[in-house]
Amino acid sequence: MDSRVTPDSVEKAIAQPRRPHSARGWALLSLSFSTLGVIYSDIGTSPLYVLNGIWAPDAPAPPKEDVIGGISAIIWAMFLMPLLKYVFICLRFGTGEGEGGSFALFQGLYPPPRQDIDGDRVLTGDSAYKAKSVSGSGHIPNLFRWPLFVWCLFATGLTIADGVLTPAVSVTSAAAGIAVAKPSVANAITGIALAFLIPLFLVQPFGTGKIGFMFAPVTFIWLILLGVTGIVNIIAFPGIFRAFDPSRAVLWFVRTKNYDNLAGVLLAVTGCEAMFANLGQFNILSIQLSFSSFVFPNLILAYLGQGSRVVRDGDAVMNNIFYATIPGSSNGPLFWIVYVFGILATLTASQAMITATFSLIQQVVSMKSLPPIRIRHTSEKIQGQIFVPVVNWILMIAVIIIVVVFKNSNNLTNAYGFAVATVMFSTTTLIAVQMIYVKHWPVIIALAFFLFYGFVDGLFWGASLRKIPDGAWVPLMMASVLMIFMLYWTWAKRLEDRFDGANRRNLRHFIVAGEKGEVTIPTNQHLHAITSENDEFDESESVQERYYYLARDKTSNDSIQEQPEDRKELVRIPTCAVFHKFAAGKGVPHSFVGFIRQWPALPQVVIFLSVCVLPVASVPADQRYDVDKVRSVKGFYGVTYYIGFRENFEVKIDEVVARICSLETVAGHHESSETINEIRRAALQTTHIIPHYHVMSKVELRKGGLIRLPFNWIRRFLIESIYRRLIISFPETAKWTGPADDIIRVGIAAKI
Repeated sequence: MDSRVTPDSVEKAIAQPRRPHSARGWALLSLSFSTLGVIYSDIGTSPLYVLNGIWAPDAPAPPKEDVIGGISAIIWAMFLMPLLKYVFICLRFGTGEGEGGSFALFQGLYPPPRQDIDGDRVLTGDSAYKAKSVSGSGHIPNLFRWPLFVWCLFATGLTIADGVLTPAVSVTSAAAGIAVAKPSVANAITGIALAFLIPLFLVQPFGTGKIGFMFAPVTFIWLILLGVTGIVNIIAFPGIFRAFDPSRAVLWFVRTKNYDNLAGVLLAVTGCEAMFANLGQFNILSIQLSFSSFVFPNLILAYLGQGSRVVRDGDAVMNNIFYATIPGSSNGPLFWIVYVFGILATLTASQAMITATFSLIQQVVSMKSLPPIRIRHTSEKIQGQIFVPVVNWILMIAVIIIVVVFKNSNNLTNAYGFAVATVMFSTTTLIAVQMIYVKHWPVIIALAFFLFYGFVDGLFWGASLRKIPDGAWVPLMMASVLMIFMLYWTWAKRLEDRFDGANRRNLRHFIVAGEKGEVTIPTNQHLHAITSENDEFDESESVQERYYYLARDKTSNDSIQEQPEDRKELVRIPTCAVFHKFAAGKGVPHSFVGFIRQWPALPQVVIFLSVCVLPVASVPADQRYDVDKVRSVKGFYGVTYYIGFRENFEVKIDEVVARICSLETVAGHHESSETINEIRRAALQTTHIIPHYHVMSKVELRKGGLIRLPFNWIRRFLIESIYRRLIISFPETAKWTGPADDIIRVGIAAKI
């Protein structure tokens, strides 16, 4: 029975890209509960430091009307940004695979080309590099591609920088509360914060799902504590409800004329981007349900309660407004309960940004804007739940450095807001463009969205820019470095892919079948032995066909008319070679052409292997390989290797050979049994052939060549001194789990 991959099984997943995780009923409630432990703890811990970010701890207490105005600004910022913009608008602009964030928005505008699964197995057609011809969704002009791409990379870099700052700010702020009850340990806050942060990074390998469900009860109790303490504190000054009047916020800014206050209000909406960037971990409905019905109301109550206590108690609570306004004594049981859950909630807040960073890194790697680093999938059901080891350890080191250097939460909050404001403005820009070109909404809607939220984001961004000398230069520097490196890698990888595509060859253009007859071939020799012209071969076996390699490098069909003296004989050897195709497209990979030129012999069985990662955790064994036979050359096969997102990359040659033999049996010609025996004997000695590009920079001197010399030198340095070393450190075979001795790397000089 033919067990080819069918549209009813795995290929159905290919035709339809991975969709957002779907859940209903109790499953939806469970998923919504899990969001508390991953998404909201960042914005949920903002009450720890927001009011002291507006009114400094060493400043006198503000007048009553200023407090009402400040709380009003916070309430309406919470309503306009996380609730309206992100929860009810942005979440609808994720990719078709359910991913969110700045890079997902760019992918929506300029989606990566779909892999032609059947075309990858075609070896008799020429492949051309087509990246330039890929147009954006909805015919968005390619003129905007690179400006939007650079802007998107900068926002991505800032989000990653936010992943460093969030743990540092939130945990340090929570740890600082101990100084309210125990002033003697005020100087040990940095050490206390690190003692909580380091274990957080050590538990990341257990996976987002397990960590999220473990932290979800913590965030749930924390938000309940915020809501309850807020209600108790509101009794101190019920007039705080006047903060729901937006005019109070406007009058506050008019009266104080202090634009910097907006940078403090910005701290209340930190974590907005986490809701969008973590979309792939959950789904739209679960995020909307949990935030609007639970998170948002409790946060509003917390801010109202803090404002009430500031109005009533004044200078007595200014040193640390959050901990000083906890009902009861400063050393009472409620204080320590809130303190413990505050620490746990800030650890959960850190988890939110770490998880969001993993998701962003996965998106950037898939777009070939970062090296192919190792990514582990930690869920059998949700593809978006991942762990990126190298990123986790880099984040941990960076967080430790930031906490030690900045020392206290007040210094850290200056650095914090800039990253948040810039990413929010980037999201507004990209969504406005998507409304026109992806959603095909009327231009007036996109323009209204951009003007309104561009104005609001611009106000926050302008306020955060004023903090650059006070610490905001840190995320700016981190994002700039990341953006430059991602641009560099995108450029260099694009040149390499262009070379690979341009050097794909039609199999018929350089290998043709000649006259039949006896041909002496080596026996019992592994493919590694074909490296010397002085090898001695056993002449006891032969095959019935000769094949010729055309020495002249021609790509047209006329090349097969060359004279016999232009051809070089290729003997067949009883072994199996698997040529890996790392780039999609028709034709044979450059590694095969280079192999034939270096070692003029053909294995008895030649397999050209393409890989397709499916949006399922694992693929059944009987659907793992799809095989096509190459008619022009005996023993040549095109194979697609289907792999689930949680599976290791391990090509099992026995399964491939079984599929090939099944294909030959179905063919049913009179030589099929002999052919199958030859295939099985050859498969006993299998070697995997992988290209190793020795990249070199093209140097072209045109008019004004002397002026171009420094640019050529810089280009050569970037490609040959940096990129060449990086592709060795981050090989495409990073996920290979087979024996290293089975791999031959064919060195190819690639002028890119």
